[in-house]
Amino acid sequence: MLKGERVVGGLPCSEVLADLSRLLDGELPEADASLLSVHVSGCDVCERFGRRFAGVLRDLREGLREPESLSAGVAERLRARMASR
Repeated sequence: MLKGERVVGGLPCSEVLADLSRLLDGELPEADASLLSVHVSGCDVCERFGRRFAGVLRDLREGLREPESLSAGVAERLRARMASR
């Protein structure tokens, strides 16, 4: 167990933190997700960390989205420029 770790809802913080990414990605079986959610709702440390972690994941996903398409004119100029080198 980690120093200062709490057990809430039958789970220690370290176990919750180990599976937090899978919880946020919806990859945990429903029973496991429920247990983690109970812990997070009763542990202010894991709730704060989980909220921040979820925000970082959301920002990364938004930043890594498919870029907007180039207009045909811009794409053609880039091709021509690359071909000339």
